[in-house]
Amino acid sequence: MTDLSRRALLAAGAAAPAAPALAASPTLATSDLQALARDEAHWAKVAALYDPPPAGVVQLENGHFGAMARPVRVAYEQKLARVNRETTLYTRGPVGRDLVAVRARVAGLLGVGVDEIAFTRGGTESMQTLIGGYNRLRPGDAVLYADLDYDSMQTAMEALARLRGVRVVKIDLPEPATRQGLIDAYERALSANPDVRLMLLTHLSHRTGLIPPIQEIAALAKARKVEVLLDCGHALGQTEFTLRDLGVDFAGLNLHKWIGSPLGVGVVYIRKDRIPDIDVSMLEIPGDPRIDARVHTGTVSYAGVLAVADAIDFHESVGLAAKARRLRYLRDRWVSALRGRPGIEILTPDDPALHAGITSFRLSGRTTMAANAAVRKALFDEHRVFTVERAGPAKGACVRVTPSFVNNAGDLDALVAALRAMTA
Repeated sequence: MTDLSRRALLAAGAAAPAAPALAASPTLATSDLQALARDEAHWAKVAALYDPPPAGVVQLENGHFGAMARPVRVAYEQKLARVNRETTLYTRGPVGRDLVAVRARVAGLLGVGVDEIAFTRGGTESMQTLIGGYNRLRPGDAVLYADLDYDSMQTAMEALARLRGVRVVKIDLPEPATRQGLIDAYERALSANPDVRLMLLTHLSHRTGLIPPIQEIAALAKARKVEVLLDCGHALGQTEFTLRDLGVDFAGLNLHKWIGSPLGVGVVYIRKDRIPDIDVSMLEIPGDPRIDARVHTGTVSYAGVLAVADAIDFHESVGLAAKARRLRYLRDRWVSALRGRPGIEILTPDDPALHAGITSFRLSGRTTMAANAAVRKALFDEHRVFTVERAGPAKGACVRVTPSFVNNAGDLDALVAALRAMTA
């Protein structure tokens, strides 16, 4: 943990242990990381830096947003107090310098240039900036998206028919999925629709947790002169990647999910030489070459954006590699116990390249949202396990399980026991 986080924690009078500084050991062996993922004492110390969920509740719906760790929350409250105290003396003065510093931290986290990112209010605004602003489409072109893409992104892609005069193609991803099966699904779609010029691709599905092979799919799209808009809303902070390695020029990211910033902060990425391909906001001066001119949100939540630096400090103190393996371990703990059990369908494959911490299930034959809402309700009412139902997969709705860093192995065992009881 950084000195800043320690000072903030002490100032709040909170008695919590410091997070282990794994970021100091970036070359930690894979076997050591795997052992660390199973070390409940270690993760109990990390969990102690978060406010606990209500007593008696097993919280396995951590996908809507990520709770701030206590040091981040304290730092955020201090920044909010400063904005409230100094008002325009701060926001019309030194806040600009401070925001530039935070932006540099985020660019460093993503491995991109400071002039290639802009802050938004979340991943949804980031992606809609890209979808609505992409200006190289012509009437008669086609655009493509999949059943597991996020709802509002699907709606935005459909709107392009009206706004840009294009044809919209929707595909269903295979269930169960394999790496090659996913590549083949996109390749077939692009071969069958050679007029596709823009494709929405989701890095990690909010519906099932599926991670398609992004690099390979992006490469085959580029070979066909198809632009890829990558939705990284759930990937940042949950998986290990760099935007450069993925080979995409446009991406929307979220900082208030797995990085743990205050609510209402996202990032849009546009490779510098591609910025002109996204329209300038109607609220900005036409022809402005900066990425900032593509997003105009008005007055920002200064304290929320400023606290992103503290969230990154905490994220790095725990370590991305350690976080990613812990989430996979928690996911695998319940999935391995239930995979193959009659009456339960696990929707996400066990290939570690195709999932992170999120995975969804379906009780056999229960494909409607109403049926899955009933499953979610029974899990909570009868077993105090909190999850969420999700619609959208072509084969039917499901229940999503999303563990986080506040969870222990026993929480996933409670889910297993509950589902065994419900399918006995």
